[in-house]
Amino acid sequence: MAKRKVEVVPYNKEWIEKFQAEKELISRDFSPCKINLYHIGSTSVPELCAKPIIDILAETANLNYFDLKTHQFENSGYIAKGENGIAGRRYFFKCDEKGNRLIHLHGFEKGNPEIKRHLVFRDYLRQFPDEARRYAEVKEEAAAKFPWNIDSYIEFKNGIIKELEKKAMFWAEK
Repeated sequence: MAKRKVEVVPYNKEWIEKFQAEKELISRDFSPCKINLYHIGSTSVPELCAKPIIDILAETANLNYFDLKTHQFENSGYIAKGENGIAGRRYFFKCDEKGNRLIHLHGFEKGNPEIKRHLVFRDYLRQFPDEARRYAEVKEEAAAKFPWNIDSYIEFKNGIIKELEKKAMFWAEK
């Protein structure tokens, strides 16, 4: 597998439109099953720099829906990766014709604590732009230090992510 360049770019308001377009496609593919789709990750936070990959959290009543729909996702250009390191998740990604990732889809069953963790983190960064800027600085530094090593990039950000997640969960409980 080819190495992926870690690229963090300035916020792009088109990310919202890309999410909405993909949401419509996924909703149509999942019909008639009930599915909730949320724009998560850095591309969902206004003015936050990000890797230009749209993260989508998909929530259904039964995790097996993702398994049953895997073939449809693959027909829509997704690559299925199973749990891919997170128990209770179904992970899919979509690339362009050059192999650049466009979409990361994280499927969970309703009630999975990962859902709340992702949504609260997103909402906290939206509510507190100074915290989002702190996070952006670390992301940019990580991308500069590790332009060809996604694992090191992720590890470098881990400290601030854990700190902000803790603050976000406390904030959400108020």
